Amino acid sequence: MYFAFIALQGNHGMTRLATVNEDIRDLEVTLAGLQLQRAELKNRTRRLSSDFLDLDLLDERARVVLGMARPDEILIR
Repeated sequence: MYFAFIALQGNHGMTRLATVNEDIRDLEVTLAGLQLQRAELKNRTRRLSSDFLDLDLLDERARVVLGMARPDEILIR
């Protein structure tokens, strides 16, 4: 009886195994989200590098950071 109880409820029992498997699934979802975020940041970084300069992204970042606009534009806040 004791061994059956330990096999189910112990530190290395079936209940713990189910909890660990659930944690693994949660962490895999979190990992997938972080990998997607990393890929997006890597793409933006590459687009602002000296090898490959995306002028639209550079213009967008300059406007946001410096708060500048062209004279012929109308700003709505």
